[in-house]
Amino acid sequence: MNGCGNQFAILDLRGGARRLTPDLARAIAEPSSGPISDQVIAIEPPMDAASDAFMRIWNRDGGEVEACGNAARCVAWLLLGEKGADAVEIGSKGGLLRAARAGFERVTVDMGAPRLDWREIPLAEAMDTRRLELEVGPRGAPILHTPGAVNMGNPHCVFFVEDVAAIDIARIGPMLEHHPLFPQRANIGFAQLLSDEAIRLRVWERGAGLTKACGTGACAAVVAGARRGLWGPAMRVIVDGGELEIDWRGGSAHQASPGRVFMTGPVEWENTGEID
Repeated sequence: MNGCGNQFAILDLRGGARRLTPDLARAIAEPSSGPISDQVIAIEPPMDAASDAFMRIWNRDGGEVEACGNAARCVAWLLLGEKGADAVEIGSKGGLLRAARAGFERVTVDMGAPRLDWREIPLAEAMDTRRLELEVGPRGAPILHTPGAVNMGNPHCVFFVEDVAAIDIARIGPMLEHHPLFPQRANIGFAQLLSDEAIRLRVWERGAGLTKACGTGACAAVVAGARRGLWGPAMRVIVDGGELEIDWRGGSAHQASPGRVFMTGPVEWENTGEID
């Protein structure tokens, strides 16, 4: 499936099939013929009575991660169809995700409260997460500087730029992903204000590279920009693969409460099969 162009190989492991290992996940995502998915997703039996299933996520490099918003929508769409329900709850390493139908092949996911303290990102040192002391380029004339940081189940660093297309993300992204400031690495976003209602976003994803969409990245970008007063808490986010709607309810530049972030977007079934 794909969520706004973000590609997933989704395996149903609820029938007693073996659990995936990092090596298996890497082989599925990027076989000898080339990449087929940005992440590999396993649907497993629920961990408790509060959820309908458990979602496990591996990046293309075989690293297991806590959250993926676009994958959550895809898994939710499958579970909603199975149950004939309007809402489901999905367990994940990043916490419980609540998802609901939002129209034809559209799903809204409650992504939970953004984590905003430097310890929660996490950062290697104490810092104001609205404006990180991080620069790229010549001293005194950086091409990128003072990004925001948000954890949406995984760590995000968001730069605010005038023109996303002018940024060499394939060169800068890997360098920043592994920057010493981020002990668990980070997803690196580049956000551009288009209008009072929309932003343009591209994200270098930790362990996956440049993808067509990043759901948690879209959530983080809206939250980071709203905290700086650059835009409002509800925005359309234009990504390479389409458009997401992000609503940071209860959040604003001066809001003490972290609120909760809701993401709405499309899902698409591509094909189905079996793996030996």
